[in-house]
Amino acid sequence: MEEDKQLTTKEAIEKRRSIRKFKTDAIPDEVIYALLESARLAPSGCNAQPWRFKIVKDSATKKQLQIIAYNQSFITEVPVVLVVCADIQGYLEGRASGVQDLGNIGVFNEEICEILNKNTKIKSQMSIENLRQSVAFNVAIAIEHIVLRAQDFGLGTCWMRLIDEKAIRQLFNWDDKIYPVALLPIGYPLESPPPRKRRSLEEIIIE
Repeated sequence: MEEDKQLTTKEAIEKRRSIRKFKTDAIPDEVIYALLESARLAPSGCNAQPWRFKIVKDSATKKQLQIIAYNQSFITEVPVVLVVCADIQGYLEGRASGVQDLGNIGVFNEEICEILNKNTKIKSQMSIENLRQSVAFNVAIAIEHIVLRAQDFGLGTCWMRLIDEKAIRQLFNWDDKIYPVALLPIGYPLESPPPRKRRSLEEIIIE
């Protein structure tokens, strides 16, 4: 598994760009799994770990994903697309077991465990539609782990949220407990975009 010079976290953050032009070079499987390993290690509320990933390499499926993503054509040019999802049922189950585990090792006291268990019960009675957004922010952390780790392999990525979630579920025959959060194209960049404009520190700190 070849890596470029290992970057510091600071360097990876500063170097990251949204890439929309890619080389056609294949990505070794071990590199893809290294990226997913970085996602696996991401933090999540109550250690629920609700992220799930579909690895797409074949041209026919990528073409269908392009249509589902409102014809953003670079999807068909990239060697790998990750369909990043939240497992709603897995979230509820993982949250319940996570609270128990964290209580057993003393991270949460009995009072906090009781509050979290009550909250989990409330969430389990919510509609899937209302629960999705609550679960998705956990998955976003895992995506960002992949995005930053990709820099170590000289790979580019692009978060894609402009997608038809229902059409993705239909494409892969998933039920509504699987919530497609984003598409993440991954490949070797064929462009080097300049830094985008960012707000100053003074603008983002609330007094």
